[in-house]
Amino acid sequence: MKLKPTIALSAAGLLFNPATGDSFSANPVALEILGLLREDAAPEAAKTAVLARYEVEAHQLDKDWDDLVAQLRQHDLLDS
Repeated sequence: MKLKPTIALSAAGLLFNPATGDSFSANPVALEILGLLREDAAPEAAKTAVLARYEVEAHQLDKDWDDLVAQLRQHDLLDS
């Protein structure tokens, strides 16, 4: 799973899809996940990195991860 290469991602957490003109904002944790996805990190490796950096339970991260991925897919921000 990887962000489309055309998606702009700022250090402040702003995403821009030039194909649609849509823009989105991401909180710091989502921004870190998006950065890992931009680097084409495997989902399990990205989750491990987040678990190591933040105080979050694995089951909560899984739920939040699924929600984020669903939103990214809904807005066509991921490569297939």
